[in-house]
Amino acid sequence: MATEEQARRLVDVLAAELTARSGTVLKHDRYYRGKHPLKFASEEFRKYCADRYEGFSDNWTQPVADSPVERLTVTGVQVPGEDRADSDLWQVWQRNGLDADSQLGFLGAGNAARAFVLVWGNPADEETPEVTFEDASSAVVQYQPGSRRRRRAALKSWQDGHREFATLYLPDEVWKFERPLSAGDQKSPQMAEADVVVESWTPREMGREPNPQPNPMGVVPMVELPNRPLLASDPVSDVSGVIAMQDAINLLWAMLFTNADYASLTQRIITGAEIPKVPILDATGQKVGERPIDLKKFVTDRILWLENPEAKADSWPAAQLTAYTEVIEVCVGHIAAQTRTPQHYLIGRMANLSGDALIAAETGLVKRVEEKQLWFGQALREVFQLVCLARGEDAKGRALAGGTVLWKDPQSRNLAQLTDSLLKLKQIGFPFEWLAGRFGLTPPEVAQLMEMRAREAELDPVSALMNSGPGPGAPGPAPSPPASSGQP
Repeated sequence: MATEEQARRLVDVLAAELTARSGTVLKHDRYYRGKHPLKFASEEFRKYCADRYEGFSDNWTQPVADSPVERLTVTGVQVPGEDRADSDLWQVWQRNGLDADSQLGFLGAGNAARAFVLVWGNPADEETPEVTFEDASSAVVQYQPGSRRRRRAALKSWQDGHREFATLYLPDEVWKFERPLSAGDQKSPQMAEADVVVESWTPREMGREPNPQPNPMGVVPMVELPNRPLLASDPVSDVSGVIAMQDAINLLWAMLFTNADYASLTQRIITGAEIPKVPILDATGQKVGERPIDLKKFVTDRILWLENPEAKADSWPAAQLTAYTEVIEVCVGHIAAQTRTPQHYLIGRMANLSGDALIAAETGLVKRVEEKQLWFGQALREVFQLVCLARGEDAKGRALAGGTVLWKDPQSRNLAQLTDSLLKLKQIGFPFEWLAGRFGLTPPEVAQLMEMRAREAELDPVSALMNSGPGPGAPGPAPSPPASSGQP
């Protein structure tokens, strides 16, 4: 067990790690939302155009981050040795609203390179522990030295009003702290040091609840969902590789708009003529001077006269803006290639592609989703283990170490292709229950469908027997023995 001083020091260290990560997390979040600081090619361009294009962005970051998430759907978890998904664990998933919240967690992991899942007991319902997805800006996990899986501690931090709260999760106990938020004013080093002492973490007053309180689960109840993890460094965000090209695209649009304002129309010029002037008259009507005429009047009245026979009219052709749009399309193509996002997701136009061609175009995205299913699935398997521990089902939790998280098929297929492939699989002997899962039904829907088939078989056994007969190549009935000829 940790002492209060040890727990406070650990909270300080983990909170500092959260602060160090928060800058990158917030930057990626802003880019996902389309809040991009416009970059300029020169100081002159910044000087004259910064205010004009402030707040403008052509956001390609969002579809890159969204495209894999829309194909990440958990359908259940299966314990080793069982032939169906576990219904009790799926009820916990559903009652915590994780069908929707898991999408938020997967998106947060893609943007911030990681997300977290916290599991804790629910005093109001011991059969349904509380499971919540946590953002990378408010949660952090510490691992044992030399390990990427064995968790030593975890911290969840948040702000409410003028105070900051933190909960430290250890394998055997849970500490809860709070401290006032710093005003952030410029102070002398002595006063800043005094603030550190005053604003340090103090145990939170929990009423009748002990602080620290024991952790009945015996393990750190928070799991990290890493996005594109690496062996020797931090996981990689889906957004980080898009930011540079996103800045280039925004700059090109700003330059295009500037040229559209100044040079997108044919420019008329007059040579060999003085600027037209109008006389200035006094009160008696006598000319006392003259002033240049406002040239805007020629634009509004669409009238021009030239008295000088040497004057000539000429024009400059309109600027060709397609040079910018062609480069922007190249930039978008680079984003598509680097992130394995299908170009028809970004460009917004498609040719008349066949089903096979469309599947080939989405192969990179499907593989990208399958990679996420691998890493997120490993983390979610640990989450289901924590759920079992919170429910007091230790043996089931240990068995889930070799379990399988079930996902919806990430590949897009039209109904005709899918049913044709399933029919052929049925003909070679695949069971109907397995085919129903491949069709895209969730495990509860498959179980319901099997019950419906059983009821139909009771009402019409002949039809059920004909529909479930052996396919081609299956062994038929044994041949009857030959009739006896009366000879030995």
